[in-house]
Amino acid sequence: MTWILAAVVVLVFVYLCYALINPEKF
Repeated sequence: MTWILAAVVVLVFVYLCYALINPEKF
C-alpha cells in the first residue's frame, strides 16, 4: 500500500512540474 501512495505522490509532483514548464497546455 505504501508504494502505491509513493507512486501517486511522484506522479502528482511530475504532473505539477510539467504544468509549470508548459502552462499553455493546461
